Parts: sequence; C-alpha cells; structure tokens
Amino acid sequence: TEQAKKRKKRSKTGKTCYPITMFEFDQDTMTCRCPAGKMMRLSSKNAVIRGERGAQFCGYLNDCRQCTHQSQCMRKPPGKQQGRQVFFIYKNTKDFDHMQAMKDKIDSPEGRRQYSKRLGCVEPVFGNITVNKQMNRFTLRGKEKVNAQWAMFSLLHNIEKLRNYIH
Repeated sequence: TEQAKKRKKRSKTGKTCYPITMFEFDQDTMTCRCPAGKMMRLSSKNAVIRGERGAQFCGYLNDCRQCTHQSQCMRKPPGKQQGRQVFFIYKNTKDFDHMQAMKDKIDSPEGRRQYSKRLGCVEPVFGNITVNKQMNRFTLRGKEKVNAQWAMFSLLHNIEKLRNYIH
C-alpha cells in the first residue's frame, strides 16, 4: 500500500521519532502527556485508524514549536496547523461484547423502567404499521423515497388514531 511505501522510505532516511510508548496515556481520564511533560489535546475520542478504534491526541502548536525535544519527537518541524500527533488503541475493544452489555443495561432497574416506557409508546406504532398496514419492508429505493414512504405510513397511522379518538 501507499502507507507501507512511505514507512519504508522513512526508515531508509534514518530519521526516527519518539515511539508512542514514550507518551503517557491514561484511558480513564482520557489524557496524554508528551515526553517533555506537556499535556496534549484530545482531538478524537473514537478515531478509527486501520480498523482499530482509539483516542487521537495532538500536541499544542506553541508547545511543540518551543520544545527542546522537537528534533527527537517530530520528523519535520511543526507546521502551521498542529504539533505531534499520537494514536492510542483502546484496550479490550475486541473482547467487548456489545450484545451482553445491552442485555445488562436493559436488565438493570433503570433499563427496565425506560424499556417499559418504550413498550407503551413506540412498539404499538411499529406493530400497527408492520402488521396491520402490512409494511414489513420498504418498497422504494433511495433515502428520500424511503423517508417519504415512512412519512406516509406514519401519517396514515396518525390519521387512524385521530379517527378512533373522534368517534
């Protein structure tokens, strides 16, 4: 790939930077310190790089420009936009079971209370539209057309509710 070629070319020049292990990352507080001890700015909590989810930090531009570690930390002098960037992959993201987490959340007392509200408000609407109106799939293509079709069925449901309320 293009990135692999760039990495290979970079390694030939002999210019190496501080590895990520030199940066102090605390996943609980979502903070990062550079090797010089300066705090870094959290630029993204849920960045995805090469399929891995993690936190991305940037050094403050003024800190990087005046830093004594600049030659060891950065490949090039800091530009106009930002300082050194680092990316930390979250621990246990692959082991995390989203299905089990949702089951636990729903089974909690607060989850049961919230879900019982949903059962009374939302589910009858979907049940009426899918079973009574026989709309178990969208027959049109494209977001605009699907939204229009959903709006029509919702309108039909609401008119039917009004009719039952009046009579």
